[in-house]
Amino acid sequence: QLVESGGGLVQAGGSLRLSCAASGLIFSTYTMAWFRQSPGKERLFVATSRWSLDSTYYADSVKGRFTISRDNAKNTVYLEMNSLKPEDTAVYYCAAAQWGPVTATEVTDYNYWGQGTQVTVSS
Repeated sequence: QLVESGGGLVQAGGSLRLSCAASGLIFSTYTMAWFRQSPGKERLFVATSRWSLDSTYYADSVKGRFTISRDNAKNTVYLEMNSLKPEDTAVYYCAAAQWGPVTATEVTDYNYWGQGTQVTVSS
């Protein structure tokens, strides 16, 4: 089970930190990712953190602004979001793929999903 938290309403230029707590899986064997989905649009890749802790990968649209990190002792993955823009408004989902590559950017690469947390950035 994956449970996201930390979403909310923020002004453009502001920051938010999302968390995703995992249970029922061996967290250290899972590549963790964040995706986002805006109304009427497909779910899109945001960032990954490889199970081996040696690499991360970002969508071009968030590179330099967002940072993914994980704490294997707490079975939690985070997404630090800075310099937020109105176009970052979406429901953010965390996902897990056992032994997944850091370049796993497709929805179909992941078999565990959280319920999502809403992020709204006002202009």
